[in-house]
Amino acid sequence: MIQGAKHVVCAMSGGVDSSVSALLLKRRGFQVTGVYMKNWDFLDERGLCSSERDAEDAYKVCRVLDIPFHQVSYVKEYWHEVFSNLLKEYEKGRTPNPDILCNKHIKFNHFFNYAIRTLGADAIATGHYARTSQDDEEVFKQPYMSKSQTLFRNRFEVRNSVRLLQGADHFKDQTFFLSQISQESLKRTLFPLGELTKEFVKKMAAEAGFKHVLQKKESMGICFIGERCFQKFILEYLEPQPGNFVSIEDGKIMGTHKGWFTFTLGQRARIGGQKDAWFVVDKDVMSGDVFVAPTTNHPALYREIMRTDRFHWIADEPPAELIHNKMMECNFRFLHQMPFVPCNVTLNQDGSVWVTLTKPVRALTPGQFAVLYKGDECLGSGKIIRMGPSMYTLQQGLEKHKVPIKPFAQEGQSAEPAG
Repeated sequence: MIQGAKHVVCAMSGGVDSSVSALLLKRRGFQVTGVYMKNWDFLDERGLCSSERDAEDAYKVCRVLDIPFHQVSYVKEYWHEVFSNLLKEYEKGRTPNPDILCNKHIKFNHFFNYAIRTLGADAIATGHYARTSQDDEEVFKQPYMSKSQTLFRNRFEVRNSVRLLQGADHFKDQTFFLSQISQESLKRTLFPLGELTKEFVKKMAAEAGFKHVLQKKESMGICFIGERCFQKFILEYLEPQPGNFVSIEDGKIMGTHKGWFTFTLGQRARIGGQKDAWFVVDKDVMSGDVFVAPTTNHPALYREIMRTDRFHWIADEPPAELIHNKMMECNFRFLHQMPFVPCNVTLNQDGSVWVTLTKPVRALTPGQFAVLYKGDECLGSGKIIRMGPSMYTLQQGLEKHKVPIKPFAQEGQSAEPAG
């Protein structure tokens, strides 16, 4: 280690991405400390606590790299700030995104503060495929700042904002999951994998002898909860609320379910006694009805307008173009890796935004995050709390008033169901 080297605390998950991140930091001459976060308590199907196994894998990597290893527990914080929120959202009929909230509250708040204040880090690093607009030297010149509590920042403040940019590997890019993190933590974060592809990262891991992490299956489940039967899992925490499956077209009852919160818009509804596929298009929390349609691309699944809660702008709050023109053109996605959809954004007085898409999108879902981009830059995100009428509702209205309508077309939309 180089005397006087900058101290970087690297979040270690026991996976290949964070392991190679720590390797790269060490090779660049930084003083590196690896930290494993435990955020969830559960046993897997074989009765083993997977977090203990992951912590052991992270420790092995730190031992190979000859860097200090720490473990911290944020089980309580994760429960109160992420999981409790998830349950409340499902009870309201929404479908939340715990991965975005986990990054906001746990990794880039609790872990960030622990690394800077307790371990004395100059910066933190994670294995996300993302980049920022500043180079490493600028990261180490950033002072530690507490978060602003005002609705909008002082527009005359000289901020030198750091911008969040997509990773060079656009397929692996993870800025979607980072779209709620604060400017304060972003300024002191390194993303060592930002310029790399996943294949190259795996190659580096193999050459470094990290065979134990290369053999692991990549995690695709809920942040720190993993892959499991969602309906069974959620019913462990929420009381069953039986209701009816109702056809959106004629109001006919098609079957029954155990709770509207076990379904998300766009997924296939497995209705007993029905041979044909039906898909969830809407939910009524008051009556418990889940509305279904007979095809995966039914117009009831397509919408083009939504409103968010107060939007979180990563660099400029809000962007000067939006303030000046009252409207801004940019790109939208509400699912990781979905193709960008051009949109127009208008700002409301309370900081929320209306997003109008240039074409209808399948299964827009309340509770998910509307994430906006300009070129390579991730501007930030806001939770979808209201949606405009579906294409089916608009068609019904036109038919009622005897207005000639064109057949509905999805224009390149995927016919794959969401679940």
